[in-house]
Amino acid sequence: MSPRLDDLGKPRGTAGGPSYNPDAFGPAAEKFARFFGTPTYLIWQTVIVAVWIILNAFAFSFKWDPYPFILLNLVFSTQAAYAAPLILLAQNRQADRDKAEMERDRERNARALADMEFIGREIAGIRLTLEAKADRGDVTEALDRLTHALERVPGLELGATATTEPGDEDPET
Repeated sequence: MSPRLDDLGKPRGTAGGPSYNPDAFGPAAEKFARFFGTPTYLIWQTVIVAVWIILNAFAFSFKWDPYPFILLNLVFSTQAAYAAPLILLAQNRQADRDKAEMERDRERNARALADMEFIGREIAGIRLTLEAKADRGDVTEALDRLTHALERVPGLELGATATTEPGDEDPET
């Protein structure tokens, strides 16, 4: 059975077509876009345009682009045609980095929140434990109640010492 020629599930094309490494092309595009935003670029572009216009407007011979400077417009159009996609590529790469950084920040914040909640529960547990801990007043109050209860027991003297029976003595003494 031969493969269908109208199979739309697979792209057509030659295997030996042009290819590029986006990881190698991206940093170059970022450098290019970064350079477009510098004063150095603006100054050099202004100097080149001024020289171009002066040479073509006032030179008596060798006018390669007479007024209205169509070739200069073509150069700017070509520059813009390449600059815009490169700047967009650099912005997309920056957006991807920002997205990854935001995800790391979100994970870090979630861990910090979980840690703070854990610490809050631990502090609440310590507070409950400290509130339930018996203090000196609780112990003296319980001893006073016990003392009063023992005083009411008939035939019990609280101040008497314990006496030993004649058979309870230690044989080594």
